[in-house]
Amino acid sequence: MGHPGSEGTGHAQLPPGQRRQRGWPVTHYGPVPRFRPDRWEFRVFGATADGDKHCWTHEEFSALPYETVTADLHCVTKFSMLDVEWGGVPARTVLELAPPAPEATHVMVWAEYGFSSNLRMSDFDSGSTLFATHRAGELLTAEHGFPVRLVVPHLYAWKGPKWVRGVEYMTADRRGFWEERGYHNVGDPWREQRYSYQEEPGEGPEL
Repeated sequence: MGHPGSEGTGHAQLPPGQRRQRGWPVTHYGPVPRFRPDRWEFRVFGATADGDKHCWTHEEFSALPYETVTADLHCVTKFSMLDVEWGGVPARTVLELAPPAPEATHVMVWAEYGFSSNLRMSDFDSGSTLFATHRAGELLTAEHGFPVRLVVPHLYAWKGPKWVRGVEYMTADRRGFWEERGYHNVGDPWREQRYSYQEEPGEGPEL
């Protein structure tokens, strides 16, 4: 997936400051969590349309409609992987099965160990945003986020946490883990939105 206006140019361009990466480096904060299928559940909560919490076991989540997305992955550490094939459950499927309330404007994606990342609803509702379970047809490894990682191709990769456990619908924006620690609240690689000091008025809540 290119950036707006890049149609027909192939991958002649990378986002500013990025370099092409042919392998897949392991980058994460903290230890790799141990997967316990009997205790694992995926939750959608917060400002839901019906006011209820929606939960899926690992078996139930794995049975949801599976789609593939081929897209680039841009890491804020300045590497980009091009034309990666991801497979998993589209974010739009989750939105259909557990609709947000009309006043919901943002989501907080929660992962293991309380890790979190905030997104505008419009970014979460993008057709390419995916709860990935596979890469190139193979199950993700534990180091790369098994059983579920979020992929938001048009934003820097920290906006797509590994080891996702749920989504909170929010009626106002709130900074996630890295956003509270100095990373840009939006994270558009084509605008090189890496750090919070670059934010324009309206791009994020006060630190």
